[in-house]
Amino acid sequence: MSGKRSLIFLATALPLVIGFLALTTRVLAATKEAVLYSFCSANGCADGANPQYGNLVADGAGNLYGTTVGGGAQGYGTVFQLVPRSDGKWTENVLYSFTNQSGDGAYPIASLIFDAAGNLYGTTGGGGVSSLSCGDPGCGVVFQLVPGMNGTWTENVLYQFCSLQNCADGIQPQAGLIFDAAGNLDGTTFYGGLGLGTVFQLTRGKNGEWTEKVLYNFCTVAECADGASPSCTLISDAAGNLYGTTTGGGTNPEGGVAFQLTPATKGQWTETVVHNFGLGDDGLIPLAGLIFDAAGNLYGTTGGGGPSFGGVVFELSPGNGTWSEKVLHGFNDKDGETVYSGLIFDASGNLYGTTLDGGASGTACGGRGCGAVFQLRPGAKGRWTEKVLHSFKANGKDGNNPYAGLIFGMDGNLYGTTSSGGTNNAGTLFEIAP
Repeated sequence: MSGKRSLIFLATALPLVIGFLALTTRVLAATKEAVLYSFCSANGCADGANPQYGNLVADGAGNLYGTTVGGGAQGYGTVFQLVPRSDGKWTENVLYSFTNQSGDGAYPIASLIFDAAGNLYGTTGGGGVSSLSCGDPGCGVVFQLVPGMNGTWTENVLYQFCSLQNCADGIQPQAGLIFDAAGNLDGTTFYGGLGLGTVFQLTRGKNGEWTEKVLYNFCTVAECADGASPSCTLISDAAGNLYGTTTGGGTNPEGGVAFQLTPATKGQWTETVVHNFGLGDDGLIPLAGLIFDAAGNLYGTTGGGGPSFGGVVFELSPGNGTWSEKVLHGFNDKDGETVYSGLIFDASGNLYGTTLDGGASGTACGGRGCGAVFQLRPGAKGRWTEKVLHSFKANGKDGNNPYAGLIFGMDGNLYGTTSSGGTNNAGTLFEIAP
């Protein structure tokens, strides 16, 4: 199966993202893609290089924010802002370049989130505490960026992973964060804890310091039947339950699971495996997070498996205490394959996402294809129809191989990033307009 790509700084890691509920009512019929920015346009890639799993986020002015795993002033990645101009072009500002020094993070690959005050929060997969358990990149951090009056941003490292003996607090987060109703930050780590990865929570104290607590340790039951190595951004329901996926573990150790975490008394959380992947044509290795529809069904993607081994889009429906899975679409290379992105809805109930490989580019981009942007539209009798909105091209201008998912802009257009391609082969910001 193609698409089992290693994370840049984790030699054995299987690489995410949170879905965004779109408010647009547009239906994309004929579409046009435009590259708005090519990374590594500055000397030494000071503007950042190679966006990875992190979806873009937008502020109320329509500015876009994201992360790059490489580039920046020190070469350890950036947090960037892209500002639309009146001439249709975009201006990039580097808000922070990671240093991998004095506890600072390195190699951010995940999405960012805002708080009500306009501060940004995220994770890095490296930097922070150096430990033999983490390898050269370091163990990762949770960070905050605070905007200043003069347009500068100040970074605060809120937590360094592997601060506990034997890295019992988790190491190397690959996903973004979410706020719960109490203002705590919840996230996942790919490794560490008592097994293979954790769900953790950061709570802010009266003195402004943040305390970490592990809510759940994966692979703490026989043969990792509870899942292993999550790379997803979590979601929550109205009752405070958390939902996500793991890239491994489950009934099929290489399949992964979808899980639910339920809070209980005395701070203990209970995990329930919602679905075991890899037991048929239901897909393998879910890397991204899940999204809900209005009826409480869950939707997500897998990196591989499925009828044609290119990954799938799936639906999980609750009923009588169990969940049933339905494959909405199996990718077959020509329409894309290797789905690392999460999904988003529009107001008409259509789903949108990206594929890392495949598409109309054939054997370009290392023989796997350059990836695609797709739409899934619901139809009669529960059937869904896929449409490829854009196949990325190996022409030296278009982006290639998107890991991350999409967001809708204020104009109703789709925006996303590619990990490579563009004029400098360091990734792009792109727009797809009807």
